[in-house]
Amino acid sequence: MSTASLLNVRTSLPSKQRRTLALLSFLVPITLWAIVSYTPFIWHPMIKIEQPGSVAYFKKDMLIDRAVFEQELEQKKQDGTALPSGKRANPIYLPAPHEVVIALYSSFTTEPKRRSEKWLHESLWDSIQVIFWGFLLSSLVGVPMGILAGTFDFFSRLFEPFIEFFRYLPAPAFGALAVAILGIYHAPKIAIIFIGTFFQQVLVIANTTRKLDKSLLEAAQTLGANRRAQLFKVVIPGVLPDLYRDMRILLGWAWTYLIVAELIGTSSGITWFITQQARYKNFDNVFAAIIIIGIIGLTIDLILAALGRRLFPWQQTHAGN
Repeated sequence: MSTASLLNVRTSLPSKQRRTLALLSFLVPITLWAIVSYTPFIWHPMIKIEQPGSVAYFKKDMLIDRAVFEQELEQKKQDGTALPSGKRANPIYLPAPHEVVIALYSSFTTEPKRRSEKWLHESLWDSIQVIFWGFLLSSLVGVPMGILAGTFDFFSRLFEPFIEFFRYLPAPAFGALAVAILGIYHAPKIAIIFIGTFFQQVLVIANTTRKLDKSLLEAAQTLGANRRAQLFKVVIPGVLPDLYRDMRILLGWAWTYLIVAELIGTSSGITWFITQQARYKNFDNVFAAIIIIGIIGLTIDLILAALGRRLFPWQQTHAGN
């Protein structure tokens, strides 16, 4: 296939090309990360001490700024004392890919060193529960309201002006209020997920509902369908595939509010794990936790996409769906 044919407007690529590009979308950033991590002349601003020599504060495996190391090295040459040695390295906050892979494995297999800490899988389970309940409650209220607002101008004028106003208010601003009302455990975290997704959800679903082909409603009216029949037999079945895709996207938004939500009330979930590991400068564990969030999110989305293809087989599937 020629390069020009790869860039045809609104034309789906063959499945082989789609799979190749999907693979490249992961390989390119990983390759760049590996180049920065393993190639000394690209960006290695630190020196990892191998032999401290006669420098009192140098310790083996210590990371030191290159300028400081070179200054100390020159000073010891002039003094004629034992010279320090080291190799170029990246800062501790940028671990190499293999270090993150090892940390990802050890986080699931190594018992936490401190009693106050949880296993990674326990932290993830806490976070998944917060996401699940927050998004479920948001959907139970937001989806019907969105469909009604997109179908009837009465509900649109009743709901949307206030929702348009409220969606600009940052969900974290309600953190203290949520704790005061709901306590310090999971409830205020769930409330932040709810606030962060509900108002956007209503507007997105209302907009999707309005895109339904009006000729379908006109045909139903011609056949004598009342408002109830039009809603439940025309509107909802007609928008269901697009609504399902909207929900997949909105679920991703819920994950973006997770970090903020888990800073409220008691410390728990994957955010607490990341905060603790960063505090003790275990940045390989920080990267591992961030990556596992992405893996879980992508896995859930792929499962929902596969389920969507079974539920709506008549819909033309696009790359990434």
